[in-house]
Amino acid sequence: MAETASKNTADNRPRLLLMDGHSLAYRAFFALPAENFTTAVGQPTNAVYGFMSMLANTLRDEAPTHFAVAFDVSRKTWRAQEFPEYKANRSKTPDEFKGQVELIGELLDAMHADRFAVDGFEADDVIATLATQAEAAGFEVLIVTGDRDSFQLITENVTVLYPTKGVSELTRFTPEKVVEKYGLTPQQYPDFAALRGDPSDNLPGIPGVGEKTAAKWINQFGSFAELVERAEEVKGKAGQNFRDHLDAVKMNRVLTEMVRDVELPKTPAELERAPYDRTAVTGVLDILEIRNPSLRERLLAVDPGAAEAEPPAPAAGIELDGAVLGSGEVAPWLEAHGAQPLGVMTVDTWSLGSGTVTEVALAAADGAAAWLDPTQLEEADERAFAAWVSDPARPKVLHNAKNVMRVFPEHGWRLEGVTMDTALAAYLVKPGRRSFALDALAVEYLGRELAPAAASDGQLAFGADDRAEQDALMAQARAVLDLGDAFTTRLKEVGAAELLHDMELPTSILLARLERHGIAADRAHLEGMEQQFAGTVQQAVKEAHAAVGREFNLGSPKQLQEILFGELGLPKTKKTKTGYTTDADALAWLAAQTEHELPVLMLRHREQAKLRVTVEGLIKTIAADGRIHTTFNQTVAATGRLSSTDPNLQNIPVRTDEGRAIRRGFVVGEGFETLMTADYSQIELRVMAHLSEDAGLIEAFTSGEDLHTTVASQVFGVEKDAVDAEMRRKIKAMSYGLAYGLSAFGLSQQLNIDPAEARVLMDTYFERFGGVRDYLHRVVEEARATGYTETILGRRRYLPDLNSDNRQRREAAERMALNAPIQGTAADIVKVAMLRVDKALTEAKLTSRMLLQVHDEIVLEIAKGERQQVEEILRHEMANAVELRAPLDVSVGVGKDWESAAH
Repeated sequence: MAETASKNTADNRPRLLLMDGHSLAYRAFFALPAENFTTAVGQPTNAVYGFMSMLANTLRDEAPTHFAVAFDVSRKTWRAQEFPEYKANRSKTPDEFKGQVELIGELLDAMHADRFAVDGFEADDVIATLATQAEAAGFEVLIVTGDRDSFQLITENVTVLYPTKGVSELTRFTPEKVVEKYGLTPQQYPDFAALRGDPSDNLPGIPGVGEKTAAKWINQFGSFAELVERAEEVKGKAGQNFRDHLDAVKMNRVLTEMVRDVELPKTPAELERAPYDRTAVTGVLDILEIRNPSLRERLLAVDPGAAEAEPPAPAAGIELDGAVLGSGEVAPWLEAHGAQPLGVMTVDTWSLGSGTVTEVALAAADGAAAWLDPTQLEEADERAFAAWVSDPARPKVLHNAKNVMRVFPEHGWRLEGVTMDTALAAYLVKPGRRSFALDALAVEYLGRELAPAAASDGQLAFGADDRAEQDALMAQARAVLDLGDAFTTRLKEVGAAELLHDMELPTSILLARLERHGIAADRAHLEGMEQQFAGTVQQAVKEAHAAVGREFNLGSPKQLQEILFGELGLPKTKKTKTGYTTDADALAWLAAQTEHELPVLMLRHREQAKLRVTVEGLIKTIAADGRIHTTFNQTVAATGRLSSTDPNLQNIPVRTDEGRAIRRGFVVGEGFETLMTADYSQIELRVMAHLSEDAGLIEAFTSGEDLHTTVASQVFGVEKDAVDAEMRRKIKAMSYGLAYGLSAFGLSQQLNIDPAEARVLMDTYFERFGGVRDYLHRVVEEARATGYTETILGRRRYLPDLNSDNRQRREAAERMALNAPIQGTAADIVKVAMLRVDKALTEAKLTSRMLLQVHDEIVLEIAKGERQQVEEILRHEMANAVELRAPLDVSVGVGKDWESAAH
């Protein structure tokens, strides 16, 4: 926020706001930690976020009528030609910053804001030109920049807003403020800057001459030119140093002066602010995963078209005839409107395996809409509503239908007839987006803004007594219905209609049942594990203190840095803004490089602390029925994989002793005999063999021998019995790595070998398995041409960054292009297998039931006497889920707990 926001001038002069894009973006980059602002694909957005926050606040506080942003093009400017050392001392632009200026530009374009970048000139020169022209045309001018050289532009009509605290506080520099701070006028500032020098620009200063001396000389002689003319009059050693460096300060003076006549495509009068393309703005923010409601509200609030946009005018055909249904009114309303497709929205709660529905809104395409409180239904209304809910012939359109399918049985209702789930449809159309909130989708696909905003769970929170809020919930239901129509068309365009109806919707029905089932938990075992990990954590603390010789806070990166690199003098790790990194990779490197025990103790402390938190989370989620009811997510992973939350079961380590011990806390429930687990052996590699059609790799699978040993013998050119453990380890890491888009450098890091050795290993692998090499090359090029990758069942992953000019974004997209068809196909196969197994269990009228799906593993609870039949179903249905050139291999295990049932 500006120090003191100025008010519009009395004569209503136009007000031009100019921003130095690079200066402010760079400041924002260092003000906000990149690790807290990174998208799912690894694109940092901290500079974007900070810049847009400053922009929103400044537009709000200053209310300019005209606006533009200036950017640097490169360091090849007229100043660098005059003085080759200009800015030559600046370090390489951080990789995390690269590409963010381009993203800021995309947002500015969506805001219909003008931006300038001129070859050979800096943003300063563009700003100086526009400010000079604007002042001459009678404008009031405001300049936001972190470059103090801009102070030379300050006049009674030109003010500089200078960031003095990150990106949140601006100090207002007027002529009086410059005099107060420097004892000079703005016109004298370039003279002062020339004498002072500027280390950031690599402009040399005069030894022994600081800001006070420089200001004193300018005041004494009146100007830089006069000072040079009378250089011999300057007394003392400082005077001699000035004369010795006269040529350098003369060059400084040339370079410090801003150019005021850059040729630009627009005049200040043509920079009048225009209404945003609000759909484009929210779309870019969604892509960048900037979901902070405060920033969005501030940014949209300063839209010049906001007055027209709020409240939004209803789109044609969405006028609602809404009714709040009371006693005896639900059955007649459903009789009149329930045969046509209805949009459905609910307000519900769900926690620890139980919940309730407190509000329901329904909306039809003919404008009819209804709100009801399902807890207040009389008997006839209850029967009518239950009959409509369970009738598969009554079409229903929902957003996040699984949540409703999960909670409706609490009232004795079984939801049938869901023809469209708009969250799942949006996921299939654009799987890369991080949020599928109803309000964002309505803006993007309907051009309709909904209020109030969606709650964090995707549902809406309203008070049952407020008619305005009841009307709003009905409007949400209508938006869901209209989105259903929009997505019906979009799904056909992207070839995903069958995926929705044949895979994703049936999977959501199954997952809702799994969430209601939950899995039994052994509380005593888990509490014992928690105490064990707590003890191990405390022991690690004691040993770390003993290793150092004093107590310190193991959770403090600063204290740890001081000890590791100061007191102990261990080798320096990667330098970050806050010092040398002490993350897990750095500690592992230190443990390998040195014999000191502290890095090893720190790794153990962090690992045990994390396990303790995991177990504590599990204990807290044990419901009254003694079971843990996780929530499965279908729209988080862009590849199609399922994930889970509350608790996140994928957080439990699979291959460690501690992880296996935790899994023993998941047990068979009362009334059942055992748990059974099943998963696919090497499914990603089998999919890669199928997609690449590599004969050698397919043969390795069909030979019946150990895959990695067979492949290693071919790559290393030795007999199979000569393949040692290290050879097998290298081939296994590379085979799986290729399925994840691993590079030679990544392989070298994973195997702790030289990158050149990793490249040779990879080249040799590709010589033996040329089909894999050709496939990996082909899939990227095809995706670059079409814009997307595709699984064997037609799931698309759109990757527009494959053609980006930004190397970081392009390479990330290339890795996704390698990964998505393999991972996506594996995810599709698991979903098909789950549906086939569930259908077979139902048709066989078995009591055994599916409980979990974690890391491609399916966990079932087996009723007494059904073990053999269920195993036969699992093996048959999973093996035949799809037909691959490298046949699917299924592993099955049984036991009283999850770990014992491992295979």
